[in-house]
Amino acid sequence: MAKKQVKEIIHAKGLEIAIYTDDFKDEFISLTDIAKYSNSEYASDVINNWMRNRNTVEYLGIWEKLYNVDFNSLEFEGIEKEAGKNSFVLSPKKWIETTNAIGMTTKAGRYAATFAHKDIALKFASWLSPEFELYIIKDYQRLKSDESSRLSLNWNLNRELSKLNYRIHTDAIKEHIIPQVLSAQQIGITYASEADVLNVALFGKTARQWRDENPKSKGNMRDDATLNQLLVLANMENYNAILIEQGISQPERLQLINSLAIKQLQTIENVGVDSIKRLERK
Repeated sequence: MAKKQVKEIIHAKGLEIAIYTDDFKDEFISLTDIAKYSNSEYASDVINNWMRNRNTVEYLGIWEKLYNVDFNSLEFEGIEKEAGKNSFVLSPKKWIETTNAIGMTTKAGRYAATFAHKDIALKFASWLSPEFELYIIKDYQRLKSDESSRLSLNWNLNRELSKLNYRIHTDAIKEHIIPQVLSAQQIGITYASEADVLNVALFGKTARQWRDENPKSKGNMRDDATLNQLLVLANMENYNAILIEQGISQPERLQLINSLAIKQLQTIENVGVDSIKRLERK
């Protein structure tokens, strides 16, 4: 299931500029909205003119090489050789389809627009007008400050609790499962297997399966977890550490932990997170 897109709006010089994120990490800013500062009627032409620039092509290529493991460098070399010539034409759609770029995306439909990662979007704004770029940065920073203020204290506390319990969990693995004189690679494989006991019990999939389903995400399945799941995960990690110390086999632990996850999630759903928050404030 595709993750819900979260949209925000910033303002610069009287223009509304849309921002969206799929993972709350990588934010994409509307190049179409930015281009309206130069020409509100032919915004797409402004973007295409910017992309014809050789410096633009070089910058886009460097960005993709840094962040995109699937970037088609061979196709990029062909584009780079042609960039800057009078006959050279490049659009966002062509760039994405030809090079498998991830730093830029196009949205079809009634509100069709081109979006780009904030690094690229600000580069475009600077090309249009350094002054306009500063106005965008100013309101973007305001948005980030507001988001920080709205962050749930409960979510952060439980995220940190989950991290702490994961350390307890891995310490138990090291002491009770991993034999002596193992290579670093073998230890890594064992840790991954034990982590996936929790992943499968709670999320129904391994970390690898989640990454295969979310190739563009730079986070992990636990970063995408709900508050309810994080509450249960903290208890699961402690419970699994105890089972490991008792010498319970991995298959049996998986069943026990899965049963715990189901019961606790059902209980939390019945009680409701709002009720939990009210109890914490007392």
